Amino acid sequence: MPRRRDAVPGFGFSLSVTLLWLGGLVLLPLLALLLRPAELGPAGLWHSVTEPRVLAALQLSFGAALAASALNLPLGLLVAWVLVRYRFPGRGLLDAAVDLPFALPTAVAGLALTALYAPNGWIGAPLAALGLKVAYTPLGVGLAMLFVGLPFVVRSVEPVLRDLPREAEEAAATLGATRAQALWRVVLPALAPALLAGFAMASARAIGEYGSVIFIAGNMPMVSEIAPLLIVTRLEQFDYAGAAAVGLAMLALSFLMLLALNLARRLWRPA
Repeated sequence: MPRRRDAVPGFGFSLSVTLLWLGGLVLLPLLALLLRPAELGPAGLWHSVTEPRVLAALQLSFGAALAASALNLPLGLLVAWVLVRYRFPGRGLLDAAVDLPFALPTAVAGLALTALYAPNGWIGAPLAALGLKVAYTPLGVGLAMLFVGLPFVVRSVEPVLRDLPREAEEAAATLGATRAQALWRVVLPALAPALLAGFAMASARAIGEYGSVIFIAGNMPMVSEIAPLLIVTRLEQFDYAGAAAVGLAMLALSFLMLLALNLARRLWRPA
């Protein structure tokens, strides 16, 4: 009996290479992260991740990341809208500038933000005169996360917005809808899955961000210390199991957050 040919040639080989690649680069490191805190035992693990300093660092990392990503939604949508719907001199330069956080070393970004928003910086000095301190505070942490997360929202929304036919907005206008109503009832429902995807990627990047945050954060325990810095601190103290415990807590919280966002994205049905 002749052997039936696969509809997709090379599927077995491609799947094997994919699983081997993912196993070596993703699954094995995650398995090590799961096993290393076992040295502490259940009670030691719980005590390690519920210390006040750890809880404060986790709260700052996740809280600032979610807040920055939420603020990046309207900002990223506005930038994507300008890039897609308008033609103007310097558009290509603006389009390239959106990708700067991807290419710029995070330490350089952190130094630049610190120089600008320090109490004696170009922007920080006028703000300090108004009683608003940005650098070396949780606000500075959020600012750095805002900087690194914006491109994810823009690049997630931009292709969907480009493929969105303008006829839908024109039809809404002929039916008497205002520009705001057309945006709210026609454009945003179509862009919602892309916005959720951009929010998820921006949040994931911001939670694990290190280089651009440590320079502007001030790194004060219980105030402006982020969870990745706490992991590095424990590693420098040769507390490898404790560092892995904090990493495990970040992994669990990140997984739950991304799972919820992916479920919301799958369940979304534009009206």
